[in-house]
Amino acid sequence: MSHDNTEKHDATRLLVKMANDIGNFFASEPDHQVAVDGVADHIRKFWDPSMRRKIFAYIDAGGDGLDALPKEALQKLAKASTAKSA
Repeated sequence: MSHDNTEKHDATRLLVKMANDIGNFFASEPDHQVAVDGVADHIRKFWDPSMRRKIFAYIDAGGDGLDALPKEALQKLAKASTAKSA
């Protein structure tokens, strides 16, 4: 594996960890849809577009390691991003 691929893999792992951490914060929300929206809103507001593109591509490739809540939120966010750019 090249050095560049290792750095990309490490960056992706960090994004997955960050998304899961955000999901863990919102997991205590009793209303599931509010939790999904909270995760999506946080990522939309505070993540750079390049970070979002990387995690969207990771989800398209299977999204291994992402917890259900952040994965659902990111899929919703990706869908909204695609609709805006269409």
